[in-house]
Amino acid sequence: MADKPHFHGHRERLRARFDQAGAEGMPDYELLELLLFRALPRGDVKPLAKRLLKRFGSIGAVLGAERETLATVDGAGEAVVHTLKLSQALVERALREPMIGRPVLSSWQAVVDYCTARLGHRETEHFRVLFLNNRNVLIEEEELQQGTVDHVVLYPREVIKRALELGASAIILVHNHPSGDPSPSRADIELTTEIAKAGATLGVTVHDHLVIGRSRHVSLREAGLLPE
Repeated sequence: MADKPHFHGHRERLRARFDQAGAEGMPDYELLELLLFRALPRGDVKPLAKRLLKRFGSIGAVLGAERETLATVDGAGEAVVHTLKLSQALVERALREPMIGRPVLSSWQAVVDYCTARLGHRETEHFRVLFLNNRNVLIEEEELQQGTVDHVVLYPREVIKRALELGASAIILVHNHPSGDPSPSRADIELTTEIAKAGATLGVTVHDHLVIGRSRHVSLREAGLLPE
């Protein structure tokens, strides 16, 4: 009789441990293995889980990585990429839920968590805007521009025009720094000032501008960089 593969029964044991005790005590690569089981029904996925974590550094970074970059990892085929991005979408949807139907400013940590999950691991700059009504409840959230690894071009009039189209009374600006350092640049500060001034003349308030890094963020309002 041929020897059984060394991973024979491993999947069942791993599933049983999770079912009995949850994620407590399980290393990141094992949790990632459980997810990869869905994409790859047979075979040993532990090496792939470890390669993904080595390449990206954390589970959050694995889920947040761009599709094209994930596909460069040996063993990460279409099914794996699909499973990882679906998981990311579910995480983002769950984090967005606390922002729905209530004043966003009273759920500020939820805003930060959601924006960090959505943008913290992007490889190029993305500029998103949260549009709020006169009760500061979220109307819509949209990406208005995508740029390069260190630059994004956005015109203040485009932001305010879209706010007026949606009937928004206030907005929160959000963009990421792919370098991981969320320290706002001079261009970030100047753009915020221009948008705030343009909005003030038309009754649209800029509540804040969040700059998202990999593990932390900067609020221009908290930093005293938002014009009054």
